[in-house]
Amino acid sequence: MVALFVYRWALPDKPTVNKGDKLFVLPDKALLGLGIMAFCCLICEGTMFDWSGVYFKKVVAAPTAWVPLGYVAFMCCMSLGRFISDSLVTRWGAITILKVSGLLIVAGLLLSVVFPNIVVASIGFMLVGFGVSSVVPLVYALAGKSKHMPPGLALTAVSTIGNFGFLLGPPLIGFIAQAASLRWSFVLIAILGCFVALLAKRTDR
Repeated sequence: MVALFVYRWALPDKPTVNKGDKLFVLPDKALLGLGIMAFCCLICEGTMFDWSGVYFKKVVAAPTAWVPLGYVAFMCCMSLGRFISDSLVTRWGAITILKVSGLLIVAGLLLSVVFPNIVVASIGFMLVGFGVSSVVPLVYALAGKSKHMPPGLALTAVSTIGNFGFLLGPPLIGFIAQAASLRWSFVLIAILGCFVALLAKRTDR
């Protein structure tokens, strides 16, 4: 209903498609780095979507009524982060926000692993929410500015790599949790947050 209401103000879409244009091309090194960054972040998002409740139930041992608290804390902070991220990027730049986002993911997950009580784990999940909120939108924005590939193809390549993370993340967490423990699987996701920060630094260069 909202889309129908705002349609009148949408920008006209008149793409020029040449015969023989490819629908997908392999990304160059810079776009591959952005794709891996999106991949790592979307694994973290998928983990929060599918495993936060299980973590609060099995590891945090929260009362039944409070089991959804971690998921709610994550989602609220992710939503808030996406509302304020543009102003933060304007002030400090996209690369700085990506670095900080990766560190927030690491800090939040490790906090909830080391101190698995309901208050600290909720704060940790809030940090993860803020951490993942800006990464994918910023990665897509940077991909669209590629000077070596048309924006549409660049976005397709990066989003394809990234969405594999969203699909593979939750079953990967389940496999590790079965083999070791759910806490160890969250440590692995924290390591992926490190990759976001490191790849952001590499993207800056």
